[in-house]
Amino acid sequence: MVHERVATPRTGLIRLAFWLVGGVLLASTVLPLLGLVTFQSPAHVAEVGAMPEVWSAIAVSVAGALVAAACAAVFGFPLAYVLAHSQFRGKRVVEAIVDLPLAVPHTVAGIALLFVYGRHGILGVPLANVFGLHFWGTFAGIVVAMLFVSAPYAVNAARIGFSGVDPRLEKVARTLGVGPWAVLVRVTLPLAWPSLLTGVTLTFARAISEFGAVVILAYYPMTAPVRIYALFLRFGVNQAAAMSVIVLAIVLALFLIFRYLPVWRGSRPELLR
Repeated sequence: MVHERVATPRTGLIRLAFWLVGGVLLASTVLPLLGLVTFQSPAHVAEVGAMPEVWSAIAVSVAGALVAAACAAVFGFPLAYVLAHSQFRGKRVVEAIVDLPLAVPHTVAGIALLFVYGRHGILGVPLANVFGLHFWGTFAGIVVAMLFVSAPYAVNAARIGFSGVDPRLEKVARTLGVGPWAVLVRVTLPLAWPSLLTGVTLTFARAISEFGAVVILAYYPMTAPVRIYALFLRFGVNQAAAMSVIVLAIVLALFLIFRYLPVWRGSRPELLR
C-alpha cells in the first residue's frame, strides 16, 4: 500500500519555514558565484579563454579527475562492500582511516604525499628506479593527490548503497541457484547502482576542484585551480576571475550532463534477467 502525503496548513507552514531557513544556505552558495559571473565582461572572459594554457589546464583537471574517480571506484567499491557486509575487530578504525582525508588540511595532505611519492619518498624512489614512474611534477602525481582527497566520497556512498540492499533478495537469488559472483553482479550492484554513481560523481567533483595537495606534490602540469592561482599572482584578480568563470561554466555543464544521463537518474539493469 502506498501512503500519500496529505498537505495540511500546519505542514505547509513547516515547509515554508524550512524553505526560508534553507534559502539562506542556497543564497550563500549562489550569491558569490553570481557575483563572480556578473562582474566579468564577456570580452574579458573571451580574451582569457583565448589563452592556450587555460584550456590545457582545464583538460588536465578533467582528465585527472576522471582517472581519480575511476581509481576510487576500482579500489574503493570492494572496500565499501567489505565494510557494508562484514563485522570484524578494528572495523571502526578502518572507517576512520577512510574518512581521515576529509579532516586533514589539504596542504598537510600534499606534504604527507610528498614524503611517500616525492623524489625521495618511500614509494617514489623505488617506483622511479624500477618502473620509471615519477610523481613529482607529473600527471601521475596529480591523480594521486586528487585520489587521496576524494576517495572517501566513493567509499562512503558505495558503503551506504551496499548496506541498503535487502539481504533477503540476495538469499532468494542464491536459492534459485545463482552463484555468489552472479548475485553480486545481477542483484547487489544493480540495487546499489544509484549510490555507486553518486559516489563517482562526488569523487569527480572533489577531485577536479583540488588545489592544496596538487600544488605541493605536482605543481606541473598545471591544473585549472593551480592555473587560476598563478594568474592571480601574476596578473591580479581580474584574469583569475575570468578563468574562474570559464571553469565554473564547464563544471556546471558536466554536472548537468551527469544529472540528465539515464544511468545517473536511477535507471537500473533488470534484476535476474
